[in-house]
Amino acid sequence: MMQHLIILPVLLPLLTGVALLIHRGGALTLRRTANVLSTIALVVVGILLVAESTDDTIRYYAVGDWQPPFGIILVLDRLSALMVMLTSLLALGSLLYACAGDDEQGSNFHGLFQLQLMGINGAFLTGDLFNLFVFFEVLLIASYALLMHGGGKARTHAGFHYVALNLLGSMLFLIALGILYGTMGTLNMADMSAVVTTLDTADLGLVKAGALLLLIVFGLKAAMLPLYFWLPRAYAAAPAPIAALFAIMTKVGIYSIIRVYTLIFGEQAGPLANLAQPWIWWLGLATLALGAVGVLSARDMRTQVAYLILVSVGTLLAGIGMHSEAALGALLYYLTHTTLVSGGLFLLVDAIAQQRGKAGARIVQSRTLTQPATLGLLFFAGAIAMAGLPPLSGAFGKALLLQAATTAQQHWLWPILLGSGLASLIALSRTGSTIFWRASGEKTGITLGPLRVTGTLMLIGCAPLMVAFAGPITAFTQATAAQLLDRDAYVESIIARGDTGGDA
Repeated sequence: MMQHLIILPVLLPLLTGVALLIHRGGALTLRRTANVLSTIALVVVGILLVAESTDDTIRYYAVGDWQPPFGIILVLDRLSALMVMLTSLLALGSLLYACAGDDEQGSNFHGLFQLQLMGINGAFLTGDLFNLFVFFEVLLIASYALLMHGGGKARTHAGFHYVALNLLGSMLFLIALGILYGTMGTLNMADMSAVVTTLDTADLGLVKAGALLLLIVFGLKAAMLPLYFWLPRAYAAAPAPIAALFAIMTKVGIYSIIRVYTLIFGEQAGPLANLAQPWIWWLGLATLALGAVGVLSARDMRTQVAYLILVSVGTLLAGIGMHSEAALGALLYYLTHTTLVSGGLFLLVDAIAQQRGKAGARIVQSRTLTQPATLGLLFFAGAIAMAGLPPLSGAFGKALLLQAATTAQQHWLWPILLGSGLASLIALSRTGSTIFWRASGEKTGITLGPLRVTGTLMLIGCAPLMVAFAGPITAFTQATAAQLLDRDAYVESIIARGDTGGDA
């Protein structure tokens, strides 16, 4: 059974999603129960995968027993296990919130939610660039429908731009894959890592073009400057549970950049070694700075949280651009923190907006909240975590990144990262004082039900938990960074074992 565990994060949501779409006209309670139980099972699978990955053995599952580099494989290492578990935790919190009523606006919500998880998990587990493209398309198709769940002019308008840009990204992805396959003869990432060291000089230009095209595609997915302009509008318009789940979507792009540019175009790639790092470093810093400006200028809480995600994207990209094992371990801790807390903030902002009446999510003076103490405490915790203030996980993650910077990098990273934190603190303080201290008038009577409280608390509550368990978490992320940079171990685990057979 354990040898088949690797495929469960793809197979389980696929089967559940198809079943829910076929029975979309069934009782809502049954659909909710099936979705929640499947997502809880996915959390359990994610925990088991993380536990299995801690022995530092890189495992793969050969679909149909077609061995690499020829067949479709799913690869389990520390990074893929971490991302699958992170996705499942975020999905469970988002789904619990949605089951309080947001899922009633469309009969296909639960099926599409599971198919979205299938695409995300597949992208994290695949060991082949073409299948990365396939899983990208699966998660994007589901996200197109989920983004416009419930309808409305704002969602339709934002959805159009989101679809158009991602179709362009898919086209560029296919072109890049065609170039790389034509020159390297393979799209298995472990095999590509070996082939790149033996390329003819005449092919270097084409491979470099394909690699930089991939950077554009992954930069679009990650919302890297200048490709981030779609994100604030799309995330602000999406239903709250979907916006919360979308917090992992930019991390798919971040993950792809880490995987491709450490494994294939890392230190061993000769003339193509580390070709993306300078671009990632400077564009990451620029994304971080402009994201902070967006947080300050936002006049709507949903837009403000969307720009906070851009700040985190810039921070993560800068961490990749620092190009060291310590920085890689630090950014993985920060990635886990920001994904969960920003997802929780999307849920919290929706709950606040419902209790403010016509003012909704706009940062303007409005009526008194029905549950100011509960919402205020959650907002305070989420705000200081995202701004990077002690004693929560945001401060710890940023401290790790600042500590990992070299002397030359410190001149740029320290002022921009600390300045973005100050900008976020000022903006969130203004938002909090407007909503909680300047409120007046009659309460709406709308309360935050148990499902919404559970979903929101589950995600924002990770901020203090990640500090309480900072020791084992950072030990895992640093070990993950070391494994990522050990390219030879990855290649030997996939290609050498493929000659004798692997899990199937």
